[in-house]
Amino acid sequence: MGKAPNQRAVVFDIGRVLFQWQLRVLFAKLIDDPQELDWFLEHVVTEDWHYEHDRGRPLAEMVPERIALYPRYESHIRAYVQRFTESIPGPVEGSHALVERLAERGVPLYGLTNFGDEFWQMFRPTAPIFDLFDDIVVSGVEKLAKPDPRIYAILEARAGRSGAELFFTDDSPANVAAARARGWDAHVFTDARSLEAQLTAAGLL
Repeated sequence: MGKAPNQRAVVFDIGRVLFQWQLRVLFAKLIDDPQELDWFLEHVVTEDWHYEHDRGRPLAEMVPERIALYPRYESHIRAYVQRFTESIPGPVEGSHALVERLAERGVPLYGLTNFGDEFWQMFRPTAPIFDLFDDIVVSGVEKLAKPDPRIYAILEARAGRSGAELFFTDDSPANVAAARARGWDAHVFTDARSLEAQLTAAGLL
């Protein structure tokens, strides 16, 4: 089926928009000392290192390399793989209700997420909210991550929409700026109440 004439779609980032994500939640279970935990998250399993998987680098390369650098933390680095979903403690308050309201109104829904392919395969079955989405573009699958403009082009092609036909929300200002550069109606996510107001102002709720 083709899209309805002039029908706008809503594109959601996932981490910290629809679901909480914090590596600290997992590793606080494994490291009791607060200073050691801070050091570990700044040097060993960091968000920058994690982003390599978001961009498509396989864990089979990343993990042995990291263990070789930090052998005393081998069990923690392996836990990053085996227990990754524990770093996603639950939904962002209020966001899922907005998804459900949009779906009830027949608004097409898409995801555009920086998420490693292997971790996405682990997480997706635990999150039935995504059954309401028409499609989800995952950086680790495409081997391209936001804010690279090429991943936005993939979403446009798969959604059959471009420019202001796409309302986008993301917690990263850089990712929002990249969407605005393509003409999308893009907004930095802070909380569900603000997003609700933005969607209402856009005529989508």
